[in-house]
Amino acid sequence: MSSKQQTPPEQVTDRLFATERNPEDFRFDASVARVFPDMIRRSVPGYTTIIPMIEVITEQYVQPGTHCYDLGCSLGASTLAMRHGIHHDDCVLVGVDNSSAMLERCSHYIALDDHDLPVTLRCEDILTTELSNASVTTLNFTLQFVPPEQRPGLMRRIADATLPGGVLILSEKIRFESEQEQETQTRLHHEFKRANGYSDLEISQKRAAIEKVLLPETLLEHRQRLLAAGFDQVVVWYQCFNFVSMLAIKSPSTNQ
Repeated sequence: MSSKQQTPPEQVTDRLFATERNPEDFRFDASVARVFPDMIRRSVPGYTTIIPMIEVITEQYVQPGTHCYDLGCSLGASTLAMRHGIHHDDCVLVGVDNSSAMLERCSHYIALDDHDLPVTLRCEDILTTELSNASVTTLNFTLQFVPPEQRPGLMRRIADATLPGGVLILSEKIRFESEQEQETQTRLHHEFKRANGYSDLEISQKRAAIEKVLLPETLLEHRQRLLAAGFDQVVVWYQCFNFVSMLAIKSPSTNQ
């Protein structure tokens, strides 16, 4: 598809929680997809740093003739970062999301991107989508929406699909074992949102909507699960307040 024939999807300011509304669980529907770029930029500290670094990490770990996955790709920011970090024509890049509204807009951004590597988009559940021959996999603020009892199985599937020398980039909102630290980090996160123009009402209502579907865990829980799944090293390469990004690495000497 020629980029000249593509019209970028409309991007608007996130005002979903600006007025009083009935409490309901957060869903990645068309209304969220429409404001998602603005929402995540103003809600997730460090997001604009993490995305370009995914390109850097992908470039370091991608292997020729392998698959690269963005699981929970939403509008494709991580997918495009991975795309620009892949310099092997024989690699296969796959974005997976279970929201058709997200993928519809994602396809527009991919078509507008100036890069020749094809991207395959799957409207599937990341818990059951096929994974194999992977050198780089990204879960960018996705695992936190997976039910906790299903997270170990997903990590094992990813680790089993990852080749020696391959990696998983895992970005997550975390919670802290210390109640005092949790309160401090939460307060700083809310101040970050206020600095980005969110009102107290918006912060409160979004928190109420998302708290039943976004279930954060501690760094220790993530590290133990990743090691148990079959990764050999877990490195925290970025943290800002209660948001972190980790690199789970398969040793080049690991036997498959």
